[in-house]
Amino acid sequence: MWHSHATVSPVVEAWTTYRTGHAGRWTAEELTTAKGRGTVSVVIPARNEEATIGAIVSTIRRDLVERVPLVDEIVVVDSRSSDATALIARQAGARVVGQDRMTRGLPRMEGKGDALWAGLAASTGDVVAFVDGDLHEFSSHFVTGLLGPLLTDQSVEYVKGFYHRPLAGPAAVETDGGGRVTELAARPLINLFFPELAGFVQPLAGEYAGRRRTLESIPFVSGYGVEIGMLIDLVDLVGLDALAQVDLGERKHRHQGTEALGRMAAQIMVTAWSRMHRRGLATEAMPPSTLLTQFRRGGQEALPNLERQIAVTDAGVTERPPLASLKRAVAA
Repeated sequence: MWHSHATVSPVVEAWTTYRTGHAGRWTAEELTTAKGRGTVSVVIPARNEEATIGAIVSTIRRDLVERVPLVDEIVVVDSRSSDATALIARQAGARVVGQDRMTRGLPRMEGKGDALWAGLAASTGDVVAFVDGDLHEFSSHFVTGLLGPLLTDQSVEYVKGFYHRPLAGPAAVETDGGGRVTELAARPLINLFFPELAGFVQPLAGEYAGRRRTLESIPFVSGYGVEIGMLIDLVDLVGLDALAQVDLGERKHRHQGTEALGRMAAQIMVTAWSRMHRRGLATEAMPPSTLLTQFRRGGQEALPNLERQIAVTDAGVTERPPLASLKRAVAA
């Protein structure tokens, strides 16, 4: 039994009540009318997602481009795939752009955040929705749910999705077993140092949407810190009331192993540190170290007496500057 004598902040409780919606609240037809003369882009970052990317693109195109003209373009960012991701996405009806092509002339960066930035640069919509490329059993309500608050309420600048995330184990499926990095790393960080964001159910969710003018005004962290960095930067830029979240139901996708999740958590912590420094919560701009030491059982390089090999990863992150700042520099 879960007992607590503490209560949530009145600000967080009020925001959660006022700014939380459900994807079933809006139909594609209603949103197409609400869109008016505005334009909508869907951006999908994908690296070696040949197994899922075709169904995602085909579903969006069938339901939200051909059946109802809600989405004006589908952009898939090929993030250095070594499989047929780009070909399959193109055949399904997406415009495919290469991450390196969109960032040509800029420093090379790694990770999801750089692909998202490239997708924002490649797309043209007034409103941009981001969807991960590894989703199974994808439904177009993921897109309509994210677009709903933005197209029907001009005071909303950004919408975050949340969902149930089942985790398939060897013997059974844990209904809400996914989102381990959220519960073990991101949520404690947010509640301790950015408590105004505590009402977000899944701050690391890969499905979100925003107005171009707002998305182009924030930096994009190159790696897995992109989601938490974006959320903190947005609340600082536009305020909590301009942010919303929508229940998208259930999300099924490929899950990563514990070691990979540890590296992800480290990048999230490094990203949060930089924002803590900006707020005056940390004296140094960078943590004492960005190196993450992990241990793998056995292996040819196992150390004597340890019976494990040591793996060291640099969890440091880099950032693409706000896209609007580059546009202004080019124009000047």
